[in-house]
Amino acid sequence: MARLWALLVVGLVGCQAPQDRQETDAHIAAIESELKPRLVIRGEPVETETLAERMERLGVPGVSIAVINDGAIEWARGYGSADVESGRPVTTTTLFQAASISKPVAATAALKFVQDGLIDLDEDVNGKLVSWKVPENEFTEAQPVTLRGLVTHTAGMTVHGFPGYARAEEVPSTIGVLDGEGNTDPIRVDMEPRSEWRYSGGGYTVMQHLLTDIAGSPFPEIMREIVLEPFGMSESTYEQPLPEARWEQAATGYQSDGKEVEGKWHTYPEMAAAGLWTTPTDLARFAIAIQDANAGESEAVLSTEMARQMLTPDMNSHGLGPAIMGGGARFGHGGSNEGFRCTFTAFIEGGSGAAIMTNSDNGGALAQEILVNIGIEYGWPGFEQDERVVVELEPAVYEELAGRYNIPPAGVVTLEYVDGRLWADATFIERVELLPESDTVFFTRDAGNRVTFVREDGRVVAFLVQGTRAERVE
Repeated sequence: MARLWALLVVGLVGCQAPQDRQETDAHIAAIESELKPRLVIRGEPVETETLAERMERLGVPGVSIAVINDGAIEWARGYGSADVESGRPVTTTTLFQAASISKPVAATAALKFVQDGLIDLDEDVNGKLVSWKVPENEFTEAQPVTLRGLVTHTAGMTVHGFPGYARAEEVPSTIGVLDGEGNTDPIRVDMEPRSEWRYSGGGYTVMQHLLTDIAGSPFPEIMREIVLEPFGMSESTYEQPLPEARWEQAATGYQSDGKEVEGKWHTYPEMAAAGLWTTPTDLARFAIAIQDANAGESEAVLSTEMARQMLTPDMNSHGLGPAIMGGGARFGHGGSNEGFRCTFTAFIEGGSGAAIMTNSDNGGALAQEILVNIGIEYGWPGFEQDERVVVELEPAVYEELAGRYNIPPAGVVTLEYVDGRLWADATFIERVELLPESDTVFFTRDAGNRVTFVREDGRVVAFLVQGTRAERVE
């Protein structure tokens, strides 16, 4: 097993002094050999696993990692299989679908348009849209849809995310997606813009079309010329479908049961929201470029002023593209496409960060665990293990919470009380146990996401999770 693992690990480390190289090797060894759980429960034993063991137990074929230290990429490595059937290994140039990490990268191009005077952050986007316009209604009469609203998820737009299309399926045009001619609903305004935060991949699809109408160029070309090439993201592309010449470079996506995604991966015409193919190394280059712009050390794409606007939290601690995390210390994003899970985070100041990409629906928890272990190993603030205390509750409390809850547009989550434990199950998430911190606050064992139940007039009517409200279904 050790020899096989060694054959499946491909790494790169920049030019370093021997002492620095020894420190880097020690960091890598600690992450590979003793992966700690991100969440510990008081009173339960803390068990560690090797990265290889954790990948095998979760059923994650491949992982790719890049780590930023002192403003540069300190190391990057690939682990496991990009394609199980052929045995093709993950390398540092293996392409993964970035999923929703596509959004902050795409938003960078939009901010460049603002910087160049092609559009204002706060003007009505219908003034610049040509071949399609946001349908007006009573909500847009009160407040127009603006670019600021689109990139901060506050434009009141519908459609949370996109399932993509199997490679044999017909793929709609961008306008087709906007008008609901594909496999999702029409993208419309159904609440007053800028009134509240609600995640919307639909809003980013409107942004995608806005940029193409302004520039008169295909979206992948806009992204290559304005962001990818200037930032040195040489392996990355927004081309959808992925050109055949690059198929052998791409990781195959795998479902939670270990089966290949039909056609190996899905196609996403919603490119700004979900269409970026990239590597952790290129995502690290993106993060460094934003860090440098914010510090006034580079204006390759964004000015210092625009970078600082990008990293200023709006509603729900979301900036102009990236999420702002760690009490305002970091920026980043996660991503979930069919068969792919990934995450990146970077400190706004200090030149640290990391990107982790996997080719499995089971890879989300692992990516977060790796990120936490990197933070612990490098001594990053806010990356200590999260200890939770589980309380005892009477069965009647669990029975009151059990039921069906709707998370639009994803669907219904069923909470089941079985043998003294509360479980959440749905077609769009893995079955997960909810552990109680109180009679209203629970958390998931692996990810630690908190679920807060809402009572009105003495009865449970909803729960909140990661800024989203799920209404109880009677």
